[in-house]
Parts: sequence; C-alpha cells; structure tokens
Amino acid sequence: MQTLSPKLAPATPWYRHRWPWLLMSGPAVVVVAGIFTAWLAISRADALVADDYYKQGKAINKDLRRDHEAQRLGAAIGIGYDPAAAVLRGRLQMREVPVVGQEGQTLIISLVHPTQPSKDRTLMVRPAADGTFSVPLAELEQARWRLVAEDGGHAWRLHGNWVWPQQRSIEMNAEAYAPAE
Repeated sequence: MQTLSPKLAPATPWYRHRWPWLLMSGPAVVVVAGIFTAWLAISRADALVADDYYKQGKAINKDLRRDHEAQRLGAAIGIGYDPAAAVLRGRLQMREVPVVGQEGQTLIISLVHPTQPSKDRTLMVRPAADGTFSVPLAELEQARWRLVAEDGGHAWRLHGNWVWPQQRSIEMNAEAYAPAE
C-alpha cells in the first residue's frame, strides 16, 4: 500500500532569500567604512599636531617676555592689503625706540593660514624712517589669518587675527591686550 504524502515544494537555497543579505549588509558597510577610515588615517599627515610640543610649551615664557617688551616699547602696527597693486602696506610706530642692532632694523611679518601650513607666508621688510613699509604680496587668500609682527632680533612681537577681505586692514597695538601670565 502506498501512502499519499503531500507534495512539498523544493527548498530554495539560503542565498536566494533577501533576509540574510539584508542582515549582512550592515556589518559589511561598517567593515568598508573602517577600512576607508584606516586608509585616511595612514595616508594623511597630521598638519596641526606639533612634534616638539614640549619645546613649544617651554618657549611660552620667552614669548610672554616678547609681548611685555612690545608693551614697554609702546609698539603698534597698522597693516593693509591692496589687491589691485598686490602690495601689503603698513606703518610701525614705537613710543620708545629700542636699542637696535643690525638685525633689529628688520621687521618680520608672518601670515599664518588657519588650516594649511603650506600657505603660511613670512615677509621681511625694512621700515622707512617714519615707520612706513610696503612689500609685494602676490595674492592673499580669503581666510582668518593669524598675523605676527616682530623685530629681526626677536626681542618683541605683536600678534592678532585678520579676517581678510572682511577687514580691509588691521591695527595691532601692544597696549590693547595684556599678555596672559
């Protein structure tokens, strides 16, 4: 005697169902994102991290002395950029003339880009007797520049932030800020 058994449909393999693929897609995306993040971390330089942070920390006291010296001398500087002429112009004023050696007659102006060190610029200028100066500057990119002006002997310095082109010029005055202690 034969028994009648209901006819069963052949079982489909697991890879033909959508649920295993849907469940595996989440971890697969995480693995791909992790590999991409690791590649970014390895291939890109850490531009904002200083290798000699300890030395820089020790140099803070020296920097504060330079700020105090600028205050004592009554140093002030006004700087403006003329994009049509591609010239950076300014005027340095000192209440008290410092004892100047040969390198003290040079003024060093540093324009530091906020995120890309390759765009930083250092300009060496020699102010005229009345303190005015001008130096060619090809192009000044729109950014919030960190501006540092110091003498050639590194005895004093002035610093500030310049948002170009919103601010057409900048005035830095040692009396306007009291250096942090």
